[in-house]
Amino acid sequence: MSTGTEQAAAERTWSITALARDHGVTLRTIRFYEDRGLLSPERRGVQRVYHNRDRVRLALVLRGKRLGFSLDEIARIVDMYDSEPGEAGQLRYLLTQIAARRAELEQRRHDIDETLSELDEVERRCREDLARLG
Repeated sequence: MSTGTEQAAAERTWSITALARDHGVTLRTIRFYEDRGLLSPERRGVQRVYHNRDRVRLALVLRGKRLGFSLDEIARIVDMYDSEPGEAGQLRYLLTQIAARRAELEQRRHDIDETLSELDEVERRCREDLARLG
């Protein structure tokens, strides 16, 4: 049984301006996510009305972007929650995506470390050559 507070929170709505402000994004960003099908506000005439579901989805999209996932990957993860296999399937898929992203970042870190070592070596040789010429 839900409490009055839970019901009021579930019924709360936001304008596009409030949603953008609360998440630190532009109105254009929110419209873009709508165009991609990630958000589906209710329409009241020309006004967009966002419900808690949209607010949660926007937070998940932004988190996914921060983690480096593509919008297609984010859409798949977020949409899995609403369909079969549901939350468990969503979590399994997310774990595989996290592992792939982690491997990609580890490879980048290795490449950066290797490049920095190479730059150190070139710098050392340049300084030795310069000292010999000076």
